Amino acid sequence: MECCYKYFNVELSDYIAEVIFNRPDKANSLHVPAWEELKEVFDDLSNNDKARAIILRGEGKHFCAGMDLQALMSVPAGSDSNCEARKRLHIRKFIIKIQEIITSIEDCRKPVIAAVHKACVGGGLNIITACDMRYCTDDAFFSIKETDLGLVADIGVLQRMPDMINPGIMTELAFTGRQFNGPEAKEIGLVTESFDTQESMLNHVRDLAKTISEKSPLVMQGIKEMLLYKRDHSTQDAMQYMASWNAAMLMSKDLYESFEAYMAKRKPVY
Repeated sequence: MECCYKYFNVELSDYIAEVIFNRPDKANSLHVPAWEELKEVFDDLSNNDKARAIILRGEGKHFCAGMDLQALMSVPAGSDSNCEARKRLHIRKFIIKIQEIITSIEDCRKPVIAAVHKACVGGGLNIITACDMRYCTDDAFFSIKETDLGLVADIGVLQRMPDMINPGIMTELAFTGRQFNGPEAKEIGLVTESFDTQESMLNHVRDLAKTISEKSPLVMQGIKEMLLYKRDHSTQDAMQYMASWNAAMLMSKDLYESFEAYMAKRKPVY
């Protein structure tokens, strides 16, 4: 099953959705309409019971080259006001809009796996930090590119990536904007594994997505909720939230199906 979007291809089969950046002639960079559609895609999949795991990848030579620079340069002109304060407010609203679009990946109730090849810079790197799992090819390259463009990265990478890698390395990458490759991304903990080829990477992430899709959807949603909640709260607060969550969700049909399947020595069907 294929879903119709303009800037993304979405292929949905056997409870696995593959979301594919589809601006290969632009290195899968995103202008404003593509950013807006990205949120639409993940909001739709979050509410689609036929999707239980999501793979995010790029069509063509690159994963995602981030923000379309022409779109970025047009932002200050987006307000026709002569008031400088109103122009600054317009820019602030634009930044928050893109932040919320990327956060829609994090807010999606389904586990999201990023499968990165070649360029993953600027906005592309911001995007994968909102994914639950990240894998790449050895020839993938990453950069907090905003540093070289005279910008402070403002759509999530400086907030999410420090939770993933060593603080000293994070600081270096942010201050320098230097490029690093797939093996280094694995070494510092940004990705779980780096693969020789795109084919071997996709085979792995598809197997992973299949495994996830066969688990209880309620359990997958709960795990994602708890991991994200713990990131922003104390251990004690997270434990209290966990107790409340399971008090409401524990006695589900999925639990009974798991027990029955275990006793019958068969695979559970949710």
